[in-house]
Amino acid sequence: MLPTPDTSHVPYSRVYEPAEDSFLMLDTLALPAETAFLTQRFGDARTAPPLVVEIGSGSGVVLAFVAAQAVHLFGPSGYPLALAVDVNEFACAATRETAKRAIAEETTDAKTRKDYKQDSTGKFLGSMRADLMSALRPGQVDVLLFNPPYVPTPTLPANENTAAANDDFARDSHLLELAYAGGHDGMETTDRLLEALPEVLSARGCAYILLCAQNRPEAVKERIRAWPCAEDETASWHAETVGSSGKQAGWEKLQIVRIWRE
Repeated sequence: MLPTPDTSHVPYSRVYEPAEDSFLMLDTLALPAETAFLTQRFGDARTAPPLVVEIGSGSGVVLAFVAAQAVHLFGPSGYPLALAVDVNEFACAATRETAKRAIAEETTDAKTRKDYKQDSTGKFLGSMRADLMSALRPGQVDVLLFNPPYVPTPTLPANENTAAANDDFARDSHLLELAYAGGHDGMETTDRLLEALPEVLSARGCAYILLCAQNRPEAVKERIRAWPCAEDETASWHAETVGSSGKQAGWEKLQIVRIWRE
């Protein structure tokens, strides 16, 4: 079993704490079927290293795992570049520290095992404070990771700028609300990301997105499969559940959906 990155330094009063959804993403990425998919798609040393971007990185546990365990996920030549995006400045700082610790720990462990070699981990590029994919260039992302605010709520949280700047409790509560409140069907933020996904993914790009039962994942997948591929009429979009956790009333409670083009 691959080690989970240390997040003991994260201020959980301001940053979403890793939970079942976070660990499901880790477990899914480490599945043999997914490591085979990633290695086949991105493990060729003759191509540019893949850019992995996590939207809403929170504590950084997922992206740090990807960067530290690159050789296990992408094969011996995969060495991804890892970039974090979050609207929460405290999450950006937490992700930087989590990635730094995870990469250092894996490097030390590899030297102890005597299988260390240069670039045996991915390279963490840093974290950006931004709204979803607004700061990303079109066609640049090879692997996009998104554990969204998926809980159905009557409304979405107000814009962060409306939070009381001089009230720490109100600000911190607002930041945590941004991490879970998904609006109607829990899909309002995810729908915004899906709308921009075809433009931001590279030609070989894929995305791993977490959904819960209330998000109506089967309908979401059907919608994605119907997306046009204007740049190549022979290509088509695929969306499949590749990881799941728990059942509720006969439904998979949480799902990781992989989205890609062939």
